[in-house]
Amino acid sequence: MECYPWGDSRRFHSHSHFMQMQFGGRMQRVAIDAGFTCPNRDGTTGTGGCTYCLNAAFNPSYCTPKKSLTQQIDDGILFHRNRRREPYGYLAYFQAYSNTYAPISVLKEKFEEVLQHPEIQGLVIATRPDCLSEETLDYLEYLQKRTYVAIELGVESCRDETLRRIRRGHDFDCVRRALAGCRKHHLPAGAHLIFGLPGETPADWLADTDTLNALPILHLKFHQLQIFKGTPMEHEYREKTADFHIFTFEEYVEFIADFLERLNPDIVIDRLAGEVPPRYLAVSHWHNIHYDEIVKSVEAELERRDSWQGKIYDKKSGHF
Repeated sequence: MECYPWGDSRRFHSHSHFMQMQFGGRMQRVAIDAGFTCPNRDGTTGTGGCTYCLNAAFNPSYCTPKKSLTQQIDDGILFHRNRRREPYGYLAYFQAYSNTYAPISVLKEKFEEVLQHPEIQGLVIATRPDCLSEETLDYLEYLQKRTYVAIELGVESCRDETLRRIRRGHDFDCVRRALAGCRKHHLPAGAHLIFGLPGETPADWLADTDTLNALPILHLKFHQLQIFKGTPMEHEYREKTADFHIFTFEEYVEFIADFLERLNPDIVIDRLAGEVPPRYLAVSHWHNIHYDEIVKSVEAELERRDSWQGKIYDKKSGHF
């Protein structure tokens, strides 16, 4: 069986393989809502949040700040045990909003409570690139010496024009600085990207691999644009005030294969696409195709091409 540069027979550098190498088995993320907010909601950089955002679409039913963090973890572990086989271990996933947007005293209280849970073996912390002060990075580096800590940055786009258009409240240089700060503090950092934001094209996203390959990114997570009910982006879509590229399922599979071919094979792929309950969607999306089918289709497309992540990436030059 062929083995690719990351030491696995799968045709992309999968998160499951990375976790196997780190921990010795499959790790399950348990999402928790710690009650944080966001500088793009409380008036610091804006109000109302990003134009596409509907946090409820991603929060599991057990996940609410009305419960203690410990109770959310207990309920989350039970939720996952009822859905699939028992994992090797669990990671606490601080997912909702910006999970470093608070004083250090608050961060310590919340992160320490979670780490006291006997089933939790580390933290995955989702946040914004403008919410990582030097003091916060110092504290996270301290935690990293005790346990597994990974940072997931909401990047969404590599283009300043798009970031302004979707009301992110920061530019791409802020992303560069945040990633540099994580590297300085020995914190593995990943980025979340959305493919389909208004004004961008598949050619733009493929060109962005040069930018991404040059950054100190360990993980990437991809979402196709999903337009949620009640968001400003739904209004843009309905009123046709912006140019959207809404992928068909077949187009998306081919695009992701194209993207992976150009991507540095050292980068771990956390997720290939987004999946939310259909009740949140303003636009019918792929007839409710589940994530496992998306992954199988991408792998089948790579196999059909006899291709893999990084096939046309030139490590010496840093681009494809």
